[in-house]
Amino acid sequence: MEGERITRRSLLTGTGKIAVMGAGIATVSGGLNLFSRAEAKGGPTEKWPWPYKKLDPAKTAEIAYNEWYRIFCGGAVVSSVFSQLREKVGEPYKSFPIDSFIFLEGGIAGWGTICGTNAGANIVTNLIIGPRTSGSEDGMMMGSEIMQWYADTSMPTFTPKDSKVKTEIPMTVANSPLCHVSVGKWMQAANKDLNSPERKDRCARLTASVAYHLVELLNDWKDGKYKTRGAMPAKSYNIQSQHNCTDCHGSNVPAPPFAAK
Repeated sequence: MEGERITRRSLLTGTGKIAVMGAGIATVSGGLNLFSRAEAKGGPTEKWPWPYKKLDPAKTAEIAYNEWYRIFCGGAVVSSVFSQLREKVGEPYKSFPIDSFIFLEGGIAGWGTICGTNAGANIVTNLIIGPRTSGSEDGMMMGSEIMQWYADTSMPTFTPKDSKVKTEIPMTVANSPLCHVSVGKWMQAANKDLNSPERKDRCARLTASVAYHLVELLNDWKDGKYKTRGAMPAKSYNIQSQHNCTDCHGSNVPAPPFAAK
């Protein structure tokens, strides 16, 4: 009938729409199939937390030291652990984009905030240990413990077998988890500038020191011997904080508007 006549143009247009819809459905279906296959192979969609096998702290520290010269502090800590677990465990570590954490350099993109080694260590502990479950420790608490250890310890504690700088590297206590304070105190004590080979090697050795201690704690956790000494400073101060503010803030430390009950 005249009112029901289908023109060639409308037929082609309709056919095109159907083809697009079909392609879209196929794409979604294909994507879901890829997702399912990734899960079946134990890929990056595998459930969190991730499996862990014990590592040698000294070997890990050597890897971290050398990786600092490639992807700097935070990336080097992640790489020192996950590169070994790629071999020992396989997925999901093989699919993890280790090099993307190069941005942790210099206290995150050079802003001097949290030291990249602390951030890298927290990435590792939270992926491996995960959230608190019945009878287990929490990955965030181990990360907190590492940050406190970092602040309190005279570092670097680790000396590589074949260091790139042969002169003595002074040890300093940061009393802070911040890159700016940690590096600044060391530069003052060593009388070296930011671009000096000594400062770079100090940070490489410090990165190795954190990686070494991180694996010590993870190995204890794997053996069922770990009891965290981590604590949330916010519970003491009623505001997100660290224990040393005065090196940066002086009289301008932000305070909560009311006291904790």
